[in-house]
Amino acid sequence: MDQVLDTNADTLTKTLCGYLAQTQFSDLSARAVSKARRGVLDWLGCALAGSQHPTICIQLAVLQEAGGRPQATVFGRNLKLGLLDAPLANGQMGHLYDFDDTHMGGVLLHTSSPVLSALFALAERAPVSGRDFMLAYAVGFEAGVRAGLATPEHHSGGWHLTGTLGSIAAGVAAGKLISLNKQTLTYAMGIAATQAAGMQQNRGTMCKSFHAGKAGANGVLAALLAEKGFDSTQEIMEGEKGFSRIYSKTAAPEQLTAGLGASGTPWLIESNGHKPYACGVVLHPLIDAVIALRAKANIAPADVDEIRLRVHPLALSITGVVEPSTGLQSKFSLYHSAAAAYVDGNAGILQYSDAKANDRRAAPQGEAVRGCVATQGRGACIDSGGWRDA
Repeated sequence: MDQVLDTNADTLTKTLCGYLAQTQFSDLSARAVSKARRGVLDWLGCALAGSQHPTICIQLAVLQEAGGRPQATVFGRNLKLGLLDAPLANGQMGHLYDFDDTHMGGVLLHTSSPVLSALFALAERAPVSGRDFMLAYAVGFEAGVRAGLATPEHHSGGWHLTGTLGSIAAGVAAGKLISLNKQTLTYAMGIAATQAAGMQQNRGTMCKSFHAGKAGANGVLAALLAEKGFDSTQEIMEGEKGFSRIYSKTAAPEQLTAGLGASGTPWLIESNGHKPYACGVVLHPLIDAVIALRAKANIAPADVDEIRLRVHPLALSITGVVEPSTGLQSKFSLYHSAAAAYVDGNAGILQYSDAKANDRRAAPQGEAVRGCVATQGRGACIDSGGWRDA
């Protein structure tokens, strides 16, 4: 398929951007507005909680050394950084504890950290109304999740969606906030998508939350470049070498505009979810079960010989770290999560700290609690003697 160069042509990418460019606050449903308001409050809490983490201290030291003139606020700090550096810091803060929101409709995207870090920075460049801010948030969310739906096997390829789809979401949100039109918003989406990156190999390290901040900064840069006339392809999603085709083994670019604007089609921000636990959503059912078991069994952790759980294979593949040594690693250990949930009856920030990761009471191989997993009818347990068939 040849590249579409005619700016009058309506590609799928441009159709989506045209619709989002002309959308007004009054087009949002009451539920979408409510979810946007809740999302802002939830994310601000996550960012403030993460603002003093050692990871952020390292990052800010570098950004202050290398950054430009102070223009935008860094949350939780008496500090301003440049328009690209502030979202990099704030976006990482918001995602650092894995307590930020998750789309619950099939795309494992933490949209708010990239999008809101971008929007808050731009809101200091030129003040905006609350309505315009919330509209840009919902529009960015729509673009990011639709891009994910158009790229079905993106996650299974090892990409971290908050870094990749988050760049697209932030670019479109930022473009909406500064009133880009159909053509320039299409460019912004293309510029954002070509920066998209983030690998799941970095789970459990400082880089994982860095992806969210980088996506926010990518989005701001994309919007500002497009505003000045910097162009991109008009078919960044569906093109022969476009996002949907090179970031996934299968492509479904038609999903980019499926049901767009049709009566009864909900805004995708309506399916946003907020976490009760400071870890990935695939661990939440496991944690709920262990906390319920703890209350029902009423057995002291020291008296527990074994906990056996049946989980979805996805939980094992995403969160199968057996012996985490840091708090960030423990967020990807179902063994640690089960043990900590039984010991403490919770799975909050403290349960995923460095101290808790090295607390033998909550360690998978500790004397008090041994984590066990069963999946697809066959189990595997780990205890002080190592792996054995269950």
